[in-house]
Amino acid sequence: MSENKKIVIAVDGHSSCGKSTLAKALASLLNYAYIDTGAMYRAVTLYALRNELINDSKVDEASLIRQLNQIKIAFRYNEAAGKSETYLNGENVEEEIRQLPVSRNVSPVATIGEVRKHLVALQQEMGKDKGIVMDGRDIGTVVFPDAELKIYMTASPEVRAQRRYDELKAKGDDVSFEEIKANVVERDYIDENRDESPLRKADDAIVLDNSHLTPEEQLAWANEKVMERLNRNGN
Repeated sequence: MSENKKIVIAVDGHSSCGKSTLAKALASLLNYAYIDTGAMYRAVTLYALRNELINDSKVDEASLIRQLNQIKIAFRYNEAAGKSETYLNGENVEEEIRQLPVSRNVSPVATIGEVRKHLVALQQEMGKDKGIVMDGRDIGTVVFPDAELKIYMTASPEVRAQRRYDELKAKGDDVSFEEIKANVVERDYIDENRDESPLRKADDAIVLDNSHLTPEEQLAWANEKVMERLNRNGN
């Protein structure tokens, strides 16, 4: 695939529905860059937790906004692990940002307008040369409203909670299914009802309900949509 044929692919949708899994696999297949925007919000949340800017799920917004320029986020590809990992101020935090304390607090942090503006600017800079797959909550609506391909992923809360539960149990975490399901439902409500860039399907996005699809089936479906877009654009 030549350079002038590269496009921007936006993958939006609910939490724990496999956006990152699909986006990573699609980026690898196309030899595109992969940007995990959810990890960026999780990294900011971890910074806030470490610096005691979150107490009883209440975010000290003013202090966090003042410190945004002190938060440096980068992605580095780990060849041994075969995946991109998230770095916060030079430290690999890929595992820590996936833990429940961050999951419980990331939605309130993501509702803060200044946080979103700061990270959206970083994301737009990352994608200015196209050839990227970016997943999150507002990629097709806010970050890249002109993306050539927009995919909106969803699955039932029960399916998403079970996937998250299985993932955390496999890592040895002591978690309960009901607690995770409650977190999934709560995050859906917060994401869909926040004032700043709420989660919604872009008018021109294609819906992918993956409740009963394997990762391989999802990748084949997405790749087919990419080829359709490239052909439609005369490439």
